[in-house]
Amino acid sequence: MKSSRRKFIASASLLTLGASVNALPMDQKKEKKVLVHHAIFWLKNPSSVEDRDKLVAGVKTLGKIETIKMLHVGIPASTEKRDVVDNSFAVSEVMFFDNEQDQKTYQDHPIHQKFIKEHSHLWERVVVYDAING
Repeated sequence: MKSSRRKFIASASLLTLGASVNALPMDQKKEKKVLVHHAIFWLKNPSSVEDRDKLVAGVKTLGKIETIKMLHVGIPASTEKRDVVDNSFAVSEVMFFDNEQDQKTYQDHPIHQKFIKEHSHLWERVVVYDAING
């Protein structure tokens, strides 16, 4: 009984601390500039799990490019169906860069060019959103 009470108190303390740190006004937080590159792919053959998996594997090879600070590769989640949710895509990539020049280096990088050459036959459409801190 004492052990579970201690765990509860410790957890509650951590949650309170976390909430107070996140409650700082934005002007008090040192915000690092980040460029976010989000590419969304629709397959030519949307019912092909094999094509989707090939594309996922190909996107993951891009993580070897040194200017990418973080890479997330995903497929549509089984979340609640709502009017604002578009899960018609097959594969999503989100990359983080320190600046526009690093993103440009990625665009021109031989690994990225090889990815396009070897995988573009799989997709029908790609939409890209690039955003920098506001």
